[in-house]
Amino acid sequence: MKVRFHLPGLRYTYPLNMLVANMLRSFPEFFRPEVEIASFYGEFPTSRWNGGRFSNGDQCDAGYIRHVVESINSQGIGICYTFTNPMITPADLNDPYCNFCMMAADNGQNGALVVSPLLEAYIREKYPGFQIGSSGDKQIQDIDALNRELEQDYGLAVLDYNLNNRFDLLGQIGHREKCAVLVNSCCVPNCPRREEHNKQVARQQYVVLKNRGMSPDKQAPVPDWHCEYKGRNSLYTIRDYPTFVSPDDIWEKYVPMGFENFMIEGRTANLFSLIDRYAHYMMKPERRDEGRLMLTLSLERSRVIQVNKPRKSPWI
Repeated sequence: MKVRFHLPGLRYTYPLNMLVANMLRSFPEFFRPEVEIASFYGEFPTSRWNGGRFSNGDQCDAGYIRHVVESINSQGIGICYTFTNPMITPADLNDPYCNFCMMAADNGQNGALVVSPLLEAYIREKYPGFQIGSSGDKQIQDIDALNRELEQDYGLAVLDYNLNNRFDLLGQIGHREKCAVLVNSCCVPNCPRREEHNKQVARQQYVVLKNRGMSPDKQAPVPDWHCEYKGRNSLYTIRDYPTFVSPDDIWEKYVPMGFENFMIEGRTANLFSLIDRYAHYMMKPERRDEGRLMLTLSLERSRVIQVNKPRKSPWI
């Protein structure tokens, strides 16, 4: 059975993701058995339909979007849009930027994770070539309700992270091949602010997009959002959470049960932190250190990151 990883990011982390894909193809001996990269998930910011992460107004030009879609798909990897804004309105469906992103990837290789029934119906009607996925932001923890969800026409269903390591419940799930496990969620278990977080991201996006093209004196302030749990987002600060899934858990527990899709969180993560996550989950323990170094040096050589040298100055 393939162990299929879904990697975060289509914008900031895109260069790193492509390096990892090339490394897996050229140096498979660095990776654990049967590792496969199934998709890169996220958005081309700032997308009105996006959910979960705030991009503060950055948007991509048409050429970049087409190039990224073509480059990813040419590797046999799909794009999975995270269109999980829970506050979609009928007017939002006609957003030209979001529809352009859909058209650019409408080739039968890609999909979209959704929360809004309104947006789901729109995509199914207008872009039938996309595989629709059910987002973990629906927060379905009842197993009977989850099994009903899995019986629907979803290619992928992201499990609520609170089900992680609940093997008494996981064992009751049917269609495990359609489930995706979020292995390193930085949210505290049963976070009481999760739903409000997603709504606040939507509000921030609406304000930023409305401000585009307006003079600074006419722009509305972007609503602030602070999460007291935001700092706990590295492997070393979340590993004590009961929802944390280790690499050994994946291969020794989840895969034998029939789970084959695993998502690594980090669409807006620091690149060095993300390298650490990729090495931790996908590489063999004995090759992780060398793998981290290879990826870091590759990012430097490709000028994605820059290591500054001391400025030359005369001795006086």
